[in-house]
Amino acid sequence: MVPTLHLGMESIMTEDIWSRLYSEARKVQNGRVISPFIEAGGVASAILTKAGNIYVGVCIDTASTLGMCAERNAIANMITNGESQIDKVVAVMGNGKVGSPCGACREYMMQLDKDSGDIEILVDYESRKTIRLKELIPDWWGKERFDNA
Repeated sequence: MVPTLHLGMESIMTEDIWSRLYSEARKVQNGRVISPFIEAGGVASAILTKAGNIYVGVCIDTASTLGMCAERNAIANMITNGESQIDKVVAVMGNGKVGSPCGACREYMMQLDKDSGDIEILVDYESRKTIRLKELIPDWWGKERFDNA
C-alpha cells in the first residue's frame, strides 16, 4: 500500500476533499487483532498536507499503553515522507462517525509548525462542520518558541 496520495490543487478544488479524506481513512481502518496484546484500526485518520498529499494511519492499541493514535500514525507517515505542514485532518471512529483528536494528538500537531493552529479538523461529516486546531487548544504554551525562532 502506498502511504501517500498526491492531489493537485486543481483536483482539491473540484472535489469534496472531506469525502476524499474520509474515504481514504476508511480504506485502512479495518479493525483487527494483531496479537493477544495489540489491536489496530479501531480509529483511522487521513491528513491533507499543504503540498496536497494525503497520508493515512490507524490507531495501534497495546496492553502496555505504548500504542499510537491514528492521527499520530498518519503524521509519522507524513514526516517519513519529508513533509511537516498539515492543512486538514479527519479521524474516523469505529462506528464510522468522525471525532476530534485527543489532547496528545492536538499537542503533537501544534508542535509541527508555527501555523499549525490553522489546521482544519472535521468534527461532523454530514454537515462538513470543521474547527481550527487553535480553537481546540487556545492559549497554547509553546507559541512563544515559534515567535522567537
